[in-house]
Amino acid sequence: MKAALYPPGPKSNMPFEVLRAFRRDVIGFLKQAADQYGDVAYFKAGPQKIFLLHHLDHIKDVLVTHHRRFSKSRGLQLAKRLLGEGLLTSEGGFHLRQRRLVQPAFHRQRIETYGRVMVDYAARMGERWQDGETKDVAHEMMQLTLAIVGKILFDAEVEAEADEIGKALTTAMTLFMERLTMPLAGLFDLLPLPSNFRFLKAKKRLDATIYRMINERRASGRDHGDFLSMLLLAQDLEGDGSRMTDLQVRDEAMTLFLAGHETTAIALTWTWYLLSQNPEAETRLHAELEKVLGGRLPTVADLPQLQYTRMVLAESMRLYPPAYVFGRQALQDFPMGQYVVPAGGVILISPYVLHRDARYYPQPEKFDPERWRPEAEARRPKFSYLPFGAGPRVCIGESFAWMEGILVLATLAQRWQMRLMPEHPIALQPMITLRPRYGVQMMIHRWTT
Repeated sequence: MKAALYPPGPKSNMPFEVLRAFRRDVIGFLKQAADQYGDVAYFKAGPQKIFLLHHLDHIKDVLVTHHRRFSKSRGLQLAKRLLGEGLLTSEGGFHLRQRRLVQPAFHRQRIETYGRVMVDYAARMGERWQDGETKDVAHEMMQLTLAIVGKILFDAEVEAEADEIGKALTTAMTLFMERLTMPLAGLFDLLPLPSNFRFLKAKKRLDATIYRMINERRASGRDHGDFLSMLLLAQDLEGDGSRMTDLQVRDEAMTLFLAGHETTAIALTWTWYLLSQNPEAETRLHAELEKVLGGRLPTVADLPQLQYTRMVLAESMRLYPPAYVFGRQALQDFPMGQYVVPAGGVILISPYVLHRDARYYPQPEKFDPERWRPEAEARRPKFSYLPFGAGPRVCIGESFAWMEGILVLATLAQRWQMRLMPEHPIALQPMITLRPRYGVQMMIHRWTT
């Protein structure tokens, strides 16, 4: 194959200057690169060749048509330090086996039983709130979704551990982002650095929770009907008939425990913020909740009628997708139009940038749930909305996340509204997920019609 003709993109005569710019402001860097250089932009982050894709045909090629010619990028190896060989990080035949074993947890009948837990825990949180008090809504949503996932996955109450688990997760994610954009990061992983000790301590804290639950369940021998019981009993009937080891159970449980609460909490946090800035949409949301629910708690059966609630959540995840960027690494030279991605080259796809493309979303910075009416959504091209990825590795918990987001939003919004505290700064903190850098301090008010 001929030598690659690299696309245009950010360059500098100063060594590592492009890498430093990327690390200083990941979101701003990617947005500017797409705006300035178009559908394919190229830059070097240290020795790494990186291609930012913004064309839907190229995105389809990488995620769907030719997905076998790519692996997950360097971030995969870093994530494995925390998640092991879970669904998010495993590859090839082992990934397919694990997905087969985990898939029953997300079957429709089982998913519907989870809805009652989601509503119950959200209602309990709403009962604790007081009219006129100030809350960091980011912290509240993290605690809520952690409690929900703990109950659903492990039939356990983990609310008392929520703060410790949250701090450990933040520590691990901070190191992940530092090393992701650091040349020769593998060497730093081997050194006795304070950051490595902090990571190991955080991992140990998270492992303590997961292994405690596994050991208690093994000892009792009872089938609780939850995700953990399903993992322990799962048998690969399409393969060699084997069951998961404790380590494999740990990796899958850790992956879903962390991924299953972090992303939904962030989506809900940004939704509350956006509703506070768009009172017309907020009023329409409350009107739907009053019409459909009439003051009672929602159920899974109400989901088809909560159309505007879903539209609000969809628009929130357009503007602030929790998974704001993801990557793939070329296993071999890969032609892309007039360019060639060399073997080892990294592809970046940014839902945050893609969702702000005016070709697909007129007035892209405007919060407009009407974009998600069925007829408008049907006109929009496929792969222009990627909050959960696409292709064979699309998020296995997508239906779980939609249901939880809608039910929690409906449960709390029918009783409460929130207003951003004056002068509270709103800024992005792009870690593995798109967190608000300073939290979201809001005053909670009882909703009155």
